Amino acid sequence: MVLLRQLLGDVLRRLRVRQGRTLREVSTLARVSLGYLSEVERGQKEASSELLASICGALGVPLSQVLREVSDQFALAELQAAPVMADVPEHERLSIGEGVGSGISSTVFPEVKDMVAA
Repeated sequence: MVLLRQLLGDVLRRLRVRQGRTLREVSTLARVSLGYLSEVERGQKEASSELLASICGALGVPLSQVLREVSDQFALAELQAAPVMADVPEHERLSIGEGVGSGISSTVFPEVKDMVAA
């Protein structure tokens, strides 16, 4: 089972590394201890909304973008872990090739379709 705090930590770490920033830089700007930020990035601690906002501010990234990336990753993990739905009628099944790419899913989250297709 995928934990939200792990996905959140992965996204925050990826953003920080992509910017070429150190834990020390971001922790100083976010006014959080280096150790705590490290634990958040490793998915060992759950960050409060205030702390997340502070970290996102230090990274110069909107909190909504971080949450969107986490949501997309969570959706992908759910799709990959979905049990076989043998007792659900065929017309009600959401297949990876069709369901994710149709209707509201592709309109709101087109990147999820791309992740599944990869």
